[in-house]
Parts: sequence; structure tokens; C-alpha cells
Amino acid sequence: MQIPFVDLHTQYQQNKEAIDGAIAGVIADTAFIGGKYVRAFEASFAEMYGAKHVIGCGNGTDSLYILMKMLGIGEGDEVITVANSWISTSETISQTGARPVFVDIHPQYYSMDETLLEARITGKSKAVIIVHLQGQACDMNAISDICKRHNLFLIEDCAQSHFSTFKGKNVGLFGIAGSFSFYPGKNLGAYGDAGCIITNDDALAEKCRMYANHGALVKHQHRIEGINSRLDGLQAAILSAKLPHIHEWTKKRIENAGIYDHYLEGINEIILPIRRPDAKHTFHLYVIRAQRRDELAKWLKDQQVETAVHYPTALPNLPAYAYLGYSPEEFPVATALQHEILSLPMYPELTETQIQFIANSIETFYRK
Repeated sequence: MQIPFVDLHTQYQQNKEAIDGAIAGVIADTAFIGGKYVRAFEASFAEMYGAKHVIGCGNGTDSLYILMKMLGIGEGDEVITVANSWISTSETISQTGARPVFVDIHPQYYSMDETLLEARITGKSKAVIIVHLQGQACDMNAISDICKRHNLFLIEDCAQSHFSTFKGKNVGLFGIAGSFSFYPGKNLGAYGDAGCIITNDDALAEKCRMYANHGALVKHQHRIEGINSRLDGLQAAILSAKLPHIHEWTKKRIENAGIYDHYLEGINEIILPIRRPDAKHTFHLYVIRAQRRDELAKWLKDQQVETAVHYPTALPNLPAYAYLGYSPEEFPVATALQHEILSLPMYPELTETQIQFIANSIETFYRK
């Protein structure tokens, strides 16, 4: 049995007519940059998500950079973020001229440990970028309170957490703005790079839309210098075709996580994902902690089960951040977990038979 980490082909086959029709419509209208397909997706996503403004971007990385630039973050500032994330979260801080400051991760939920956040705040701190990693919300009560108390912008990186909630509220709606990626493998994915910003702040929304479009809201009327980061019509149309299915797909991911739990719970050598109370985990990733992680991953590959590691090196331990002068000992949890975390296949189309095969393969590895 061959089991990919993500099966985008099966999802396409199940929605082929709608997706092909969406692509054909864009081509027929030659609406490749901007236009009605982008406006339609932005409006639909805003309505479904409960946000006042959605600004399409070229990708999720750009959306973080645009937000910080339009919040006035730059040289001499510090932006605090989490030690375990994709480098987009931190590299965009550096690109503004600000300095990234890292916080270790929670030993159970693997996102920012909110109890360590306040100790990282200095007089230069301007913002906190939290990452709702793997589909699970951070403790937004605690983090929001800290940011308000210290007058810091709270930016939510929701690249892995479309429609995840904390205490019934969608992530991305707690801070000044939220950043989304629609990379193909995401819970809601395009067929190329795509992203967006969500915010309820009118002034910030206008600035972000202008900056992402060469500093102009109307062609040739450049009020500021900007960048070129626009959601194209093809990706917007594909996302609109997929959007009506997102809640159904989320439900199936959650169900598949429960099936994984059932078949894996007796294997004492691994630790299963723990759900945060009052949060809806949408399981972009199903991440276990495994002793002999690399050996297990190789064994599963031999059984034709594809896995991944999110992420093999904690951000402050990367050569790119050697200039910050951190040591791995400053981030004991992230440093330890980078050798143990393993992401198993997870997508709505995954079957119970496939999950049982994966679980049996893991059990065999530890029993052989």
C-alpha cells in the first residue's frame, strides 16, 4: 500500500468539474491579474471567516511582511515569535529591518509557550507573531492580555490553521490581523503560491492592499512605493471552487485524527497529539513524538508511507540566525523536540484502512 503524505490528486478528481470550470472561466475572461475572480474569493472568504477585510497576496510569506511594513515596524524594532515554525515567520521580520526574538515552545502543544513570552519583551519590542502550528490555536487569552498590557501589535500566522478556533472564535481574529497561506498542501490550498491578510482594521486594510499593489489602489496613482504581491485570478478561482468544501474537509481531518489515536494509543514508544482545551484543532498536521524518529521514518518509507518533519531544526538553531547569539540550551523544548517530532500522512481523503496500515507499520517497527 503506497500512502503519500498529502494526496492532492484524489482531491482534484473528487472536485474535477468545479475546478476545471473555474480555470476555464478565468481563461475565457482573461482575468489573470486582479478582477472579478479575486474580488469574489476575497468576499466569500471574508464572509465565511467573519473578517471585515480580506486582501489577497502572492503568498503567505508576503502577507506577513506586508503587515509588518504597514504597521511601521522596521530598523531598531524587535518582533517576538516562536522557536518552532517555518522560516517565513522569522525571515519576514528581518526583511523589515527589525530583529527577531524567539520564545521556546510548549512541551505539549508545540506552539509558543505563553508563560515565557513576557520575559522576552523589551523597550524595543513592537509586535508578537504567534503561529497556530499544525492546526491548533495558541492560548489566545493569555497572549492577547500580554500584548495589550505592553501595547504590542498581535499578528496571527494562520498558515496551518484555517478555521481553527479558540473558545469558539476563529484564529486570526484576535489580533490586529491574521496571515494565511494557500500553498497547495494547506487545508485550503491553491494550485500554486497564494495567500491573504485578514483584518477588521479599515486603515490597515487599505494600506496593505495599496502596498501589495505597487503602492496604488488605482492604476498609475501610486501614493507610496510598494511591492508586487497579488493573488492571481486562476488561484482565486480555484480557491473559490474549493472553499464550499472546507468545513467538510476539516471535519474529516478531525475524524481521521481520532482514528489515528485509536490505532496508535497502545504504542508506548510514541506520544500522540494533545488537544488544547477550548480549542478546535483542524489537523493540518498529525504530529507524533517518536523515540528513534529517523529510524522510524526510514522504516515507514520502506513500507511506502511518506512522512515529514515540521521542523528538523528549531529556528534559533539555524545557521541563518547564528548572528543573534542564541544557544540551543536557551530553547530546551524546541531543541529536544526537533529530534522527535514526526508528521504522519493527514488529509481528508485518507481512509481508515490506510491509517490502520500506518499504525500497524509503526507497531511492527517497535516490536521487531
